[in-house]
Amino acid sequence: MYELYCRTYQGGMKVASFILPWREPELLEGENSLSRLPSLIKSMRVESVLIVTDQGIISIGLMDTFLDGLKNGGIQFFIYDKTVPNPTIENIEEAFQMYKENKCQGIVAFGGGSPMDCAKGVGARAARPKKSIPQMKGVLKVLKRIPPLFAIPTTAGTGSEATLAAVVSNSETHEKYAIMDTALIPHYAVLDPLLTVKLPPHITAATGIDALTHAVEAYIGKSNTKKTTQCSIEAVQLIFENLYECYTNGTNIQARTNMQKAAYLAGIAFTRAYVGYVHAIAHTLGGFYQVPHGLANAIILPYVLEYYGESAHKPLSELADLVNITKPTDTVEQKARKFIDAIKELNEKMAIPTKVNGIIEKDIPLMVERALKEANPLYPVPKIFYKNDLLKLYHLIKE
Repeated sequence: MYELYCRTYQGGMKVASFILPWREPELLEGENSLSRLPSLIKSMRVESVLIVTDQGIISIGLMDTFLDGLKNGGIQFFIYDKTVPNPTIENIEEAFQMYKENKCQGIVAFGGGSPMDCAKGVGARAARPKKSIPQMKGVLKVLKRIPPLFAIPTTAGTGSEATLAAVVSNSETHEKYAIMDTALIPHYAVLDPLLTVKLPPHITAATGIDALTHAVEAYIGKSNTKKTTQCSIEAVQLIFENLYECYTNGTNIQARTNMQKAAYLAGIAFTRAYVGYVHAIAHTLGGFYQVPHGLANAIILPYVLEYYGESAHKPLSELADLVNITKPTDTVEQKARKFIDAIKELNEKMAIPTKVNGIIEKDIPLMVERALKEANPLYPVPKIFYKNDLLKLYHLIKE
């Protein structure tokens, strides 16, 4: 009965998704495309913006040229740079106060997934000033237009520049959850590969497998459209062709360009087709132990794909064929196994660990409860997992 309930709910959500006001961000792409953003902002008659970023971005001077462009265009800007990995409700409230006090008219998210999540949270608060962040947890709780949102990813991973989700952590309860609303899809996204050139190899690796997780979970789920399927396919191909090159040779601009495109396409795919248990588990690890989201996904992905068993063999075998790692004589199961092994090999080559260090046994029951609550009944996964399934998975990934 429980599985029937989940599948009925997912079917209803899939039907409802066809009437939602989906949009895709307008893109500025290619080397130095960031230099075109100030004039675009000015053309929209936006006179002041809040820039949401983090200390890491500030410390390496990645924004300096952009800030000069804003100054030259006569656009006022105010910088919120206290965003932490797995951004908190406090981050969002502090940034929102800065937005209000300075009468900003637009929001710029500059960085990886964390600044983007924080910026989307500010947008949600600006659209719904009488609603708290916890009150907007879940699906379609914003439903009002947010201020113009410009997303500038400096990693090739989260795809947040294309998605409807803002993931937030409650630092008191250690809960990590998503606000999901089509209103939160950025209006513009800048895919400038030069912003990712200085990315350290370990972050290139984790964020790249994060993008792969988005594409794979979207592809093997049961709520695909023709568009999400195609986006997932393109993303998986680009990642297998370019990620290791980015890891070993970070200055290869073409490979960096391809990885940015892959992350964006995977974002387009999963914002409509959803993710699965990899994300549900990863969010708990971020909430409890501040494990970076991309790294958590990278470690967990092979375990969950294996645990799905036969239910995921067909789509995984199709992905294996796609990346040319199969033989004509291979069975569907053998192809699926080869695809999972290819992910493991890629992880190993990029020094991604096989276990999560620091999981405390007494925390596992609450993490299981929260992961199940996130995933069921919403995520249209190949196979519905129960409490015991997740308990086994937590113990499999535990160091």
